Amino acid sequence: MLENLFSSRVKLDGKSRLVGLFPETHYIDNISFGGGAPEERLFPVAELKEAYQAAVQKEGAHAFQYHDIRGPEYLRQFLLKRAKDLVGIKNVDDSQLMLTAGGQQGIELVAKMLLNKGDAMAVEAPTYVGALAAFDNYEPTYYNVSMQDDGADLEQFEQLLQVHPEIKLFYTVPDFHNPTGITMSIAKRKHLVELANKYDFIILEDTPYRDLRYLGQSLPSVKSFDTEGRVIFLSSFSKILTPAFRIGWLVASPVVVQALTKLKLAEDLEVPYLPSATIEYYLKNNDLDEHIQSLRDLYQGKMEEMTTALNRYLPGVKVSYPEGGFFLWLELDEGIDTTKLLWENSVPKEHLVYVPSENFYANRDCKNGMRINFTGPSYQQIDDGVKRLSRMLLETSKKEFFVKAV
Repeated sequence: MLENLFSSRVKLDGKSRLVGLFPETHYIDNISFGGGAPEERLFPVAELKEAYQAAVQKEGAHAFQYHDIRGPEYLRQFLLKRAKDLVGIKNVDDSQLMLTAGGQQGIELVAKMLLNKGDAMAVEAPTYVGALAAFDNYEPTYYNVSMQDDGADLEQFEQLLQVHPEIKLFYTVPDFHNPTGITMSIAKRKHLVELANKYDFIILEDTPYRDLRYLGQSLPSVKSFDTEGRVIFLSSFSKILTPAFRIGWLVASPVVVQALTKLKLAEDLEVPYLPSATIEYYLKNNDLDEHIQSLRDLYQGKMEEMTTALNRYLPGVKVSYPEGGFFLWLELDEGIDTTKLLWENSVPKEHLVYVPSENFYANRDCKNGMRINFTGPSYQQIDDGVKRLSRMLLETSKKEFFVKAV
């Protein structure tokens, strides 16, 4: 029984939240509203291929050698400028920037840096399932903060902090929240920093969708209001360029970056050179923001197509209407179990995939919602998929279950 030698964090009695998250389907007419996948047609394949070849040509055999944990210098300077100009983080320097293996490693490293077994942390309810999977490994005590139309309920959060001053970390997705699509207001961003200063905790601000705004004006980051180095700003190239290279980046106080770098050295020794150098050469020879605009143009159209289809086929259902990002969030009657519905009806009968709400709650205690993605499917699949969803919900319920629209 080798399992007896495993650490407590390897929970053999319960799978990771990410295992089996998306059902394997082999139906020809399958439609997936599940994963947060970018539109493959917009990957700049030719430009990335050229950038990869340039990176190898410049370095020769050395391109395949070990490299610096810090990553390419031009890439770092590009991200520092972006942090200042587009994110609103002033007075940032090289000691505050770190490259990671995608945003997911950034989350995992922060969890490793801060959490001992039983330590208290707060999360939005619901929140990103991948973050919960990373936090779960360190066995924290979770405290949930409900979501409102303008972000986390900070009055509720302060009440929690008064009762549980031991809370040391708050994880938030303030821009086009995963899974609800909600964006945190400026007032709440400022107030959240004030709470961190007052109650002595760290904020992990996860923003992979920040550049993908389709409506309204961009808001300053939570980090831009940071006065005591309590906010860790985390972003990634996965949603705006390619997820294949696994390159993310974060901005934090020098002491936090030093601690995270130490942990990263133990995990993987370096930032992979060829993916990071390829991105570096791409940025030198292409306009990233022009590429992002092409993403916005397409994704806005798809988001509008999905909202139109929802209004047409599911009138009255409670659904979020975000200003950007990848997802919409649906809430059904409390008696509906969307996990059971997925496996027993949606996949085998309608050939439709979505993500049930229980995956996005720390205690897996909310089962009547679902996250649906609009960036991956085609326009026709969006319309057909929502039509299938409507048919399934109507056929599997013997009573009216739609809640009042928001």
